[in-house]
Amino acid sequence: MPDPGSGEAPPEVGEKVLTILRWIAYLATAACVGGLLYTAAKMALAHRRGDDTNVSQLGWVFAACMLIGSASAVVSALI
Repeated sequence: MPDPGSGEAPPEVGEKVLTILRWIAYLATAACVGGLLYTAAKMALAHRRGDDTNVSQLGWVFAACMLIGSASAVVSALI
C-alpha cells in the first residue's frame, strides 16, 4: 500500500485552497452573527406578544456557532 505522506498540497494549489477556506470561514462567522441577530429579534418580538417559543432556536444557533468556531480543531483531532 503506498504511503500518502504528510498531506502537503502542491505549491500552486495550496495557497488557493487556503484562500477559499478563509473566505468560507469568514462567511460562516458572518452567518453566525446574522443568525444570532435574527434569533434575538424574533425573541424580542415573541416576548412582546407574550410568547417564548424561540428559546430552542437560540440553542441551535449557539451550537452552530460553537461547531463553526471549533471546526479546525475537530478536523485536526479526526485526522
